[in-house]
Amino acid sequence: MDKRLKVSSRTVAAAVMLVLMAACSDNSDQASVNGTTVPSTPTAPSTPTEGAPPGAEVLGTVRTDEPLTVTVLARDTANDPERWQFTVRSMTCGKPLDSAVMAYAAESVGSPTPTPTPEAGKQFCVVAMDALNVGKSEAVWNADNTVSLNVGDTRYTQSQQDSAYASDYAQYFSSKGQSGPTFGLNPGSRGPVHGVFQIPTGQQPTSIWITSGTAITTIDGVQPGYLVLLK
Repeated sequence: MDKRLKVSSRTVAAAVMLVLMAACSDNSDQASVNGTTVPSTPTAPSTPTEGAPPGAEVLGTVRTDEPLTVTVLARDTANDPERWQFTVRSMTCGKPLDSAVMAYAAESVGSPTPTPTPEAGKQFCVVAMDALNVGKSEAVWNADNTVSLNVGDTRYTQSQQDSAYASDYAQYFSSKGQSGPTFGLNPGSRGPVHGVFQIPTGQQPTSIWITSGTAITTIDGVQPGYLVLLK
């Protein structure tokens, strides 16, 4: 009788162990399946600094609609630096430039102008930002050589023609009573600023780099700045 009880106990223990092992195996398999079948849609750069120029100090990272404060570093303003609060409001790719802006630009020169078209294989991307002068004196700022639109670690800046289109936006909004930093803003004043970029067709930007220098790269080397992660 005692021998039968001992054998029975061993049998029960073995059965319990088999059940536990089977359960662990099932959970492991399910986790493996979940890890390979759940779709992945990254909404941010794969690394915290992806999109920043190599060697640049990343002073901060924000997202669309989150403000960031930039102190523009320059030798001639070291004692009274310009300070801006920027907020990226929108980024539009793959569409023609604003027809009202282009019509105003044509009217201002008094003659029809060709419809803007991007370079072959590329698309326009327009970044709309809000700028607030939080410094102590009037200051001027625009996105030319100070902003890059990034697809992963590939950075796109405004060409000379893109810069002219961005100027058209500034003049149009100024005519509507919304003067921006392109023409100067006093302390406490805010206004819109636009950047026009061209990136390959079919690609989507992942971030924006905004330098805290007078240009992304100066004679002193690559300047520090901020990353704006796009939604």
